[in-house]
Amino acid sequence: MRPVDSPDVFGAGRELLSLALIDARNHTLHLLSLYEQALGSAVEHVPRLQGVVPPVWLAGHIGWFAESWIARNTQRAFGSTCPARPTRLASVEPHADEWWNPLQGGPDVCWAEGLPGLVQTRSYLLETLEATLDLLARAAENDAGLYFYRLALLHEDLRGEQLVVMAQTLGLPLDVEAAPATVARPTLALPATRWVLGAPDDSFALAQEHGRESVDVPEFEIDAQPVTWSQFIEFVDDGGYDRDDLWHPQGRQWLLEQADGRRGPRHVEQIGGSRHGTGGSVLQQRFGRTVRVSGHHSAMHLSWWEADAWARWAGRRVATEVEWEIAAHQAVRRGFRWGDVQEWMSGRLQPWTGYRGDAWSAGTPFDPQPTFGAARVQRGASFATASRLRWTKRRGFAPPERDDGFFGFRTCAL
Repeated sequence: MRPVDSPDVFGAGRELLSLALIDARNHTLHLLSLYEQALGSAVEHVPRLQGVVPPVWLAGHIGWFAESWIARNTQRAFGSTCPARPTRLASVEPHADEWWNPLQGGPDVCWAEGLPGLVQTRSYLLETLEATLDLLARAAENDAGLYFYRLALLHEDLRGEQLVVMAQTLGLPLDVEAAPATVARPTLALPATRWVLGAPDDSFALAQEHGRESVDVPEFEIDAQPVTWSQFIEFVDDGGYDRDDLWHPQGRQWLLEQADGRRGPRHVEQIGGSRHGTGGSVLQQRFGRTVRVSGHHSAMHLSWWEADAWARWAGRRVATEVEWEIAAHQAVRRGFRWGDVQEWMSGRLQPWTGYRGDAWSAGTPFDPQPTFGAARVQRGASFATASRLRWTKRRGFAPPERDDGFFGFRTCAL
């Protein structure tokens, strides 16, 4: 792994951070070029679908975010204690806030008429990166001085993953390889322990990862890998999508509301066959192509409701985030595998003791506060996640009905 790909880069100094910012911007521009190749002039007119925003707008928003919190932010030296609405200078683009700021233009700003096209957006991305790197070279080499540069890197990597998920939703070809098939391993038994959840106070982390929560955890048995397609096929063949007893009432309602009369995960064209001695098969749309998926691959594009129904069918339960984290720290050498899919956890998103919000996430999909008590926690990373974001303390979240991401799950014994 290159140094710029390591999660350690978020604690690194100016030189390595500069290289990582260049790497992230190059990746954004590369993804944007792939969208252009796939869609041509239509790249600026994508359809409105769940989880999809215009990719050209999203790329511009990435540049706007970095400029807004770094080059334009006169109080950036305060780091994480910077006020939510700092004094800001003018942008190099007079219409930047009008075009790319959701707090100013509203949630539909990305669909507004008159937004800049590819050429202007690329120019803005290059100009804002140059300004960011110039200021970084003169920034104080401490946590406060580097906070917003680390934040810009984190934000761009998160948005890069969003661009890959959107390409899958739109059925566009991207040169992104799925994780290799897993080798089936037996479940893992872990002893009772006391575990502390939460990122260290001095670490760079998302708001929902801050705080500390000590938990007494009884012994448990957890899957060594996420549930695979071959395992999920058995659920489908057993009528899992038709059995009311397996579904939470809200999950059953969600299922009934799906326009496609769902009998399998999103993007699946054909699934089933294990009853006929063939081991079952899955035909799934992957970036615009129909592919036959190996039964040993992790099942993906699952909502939390589907994960919960499968667990009930199997006589198990979706793992908790503390169980997942313990296993990720203590059982990797015993076969615990993660990183193929973002994994649903059983619990709802709640703040931990000592939680503190941040100055930047209001109005973005990364603000946890509006979803406390409703969203479900996700742990791990998918094959589309930047290597820099693959840390065991990473804590994502999404509404239980979301299935557009590369989402899977694993279970524990009752």
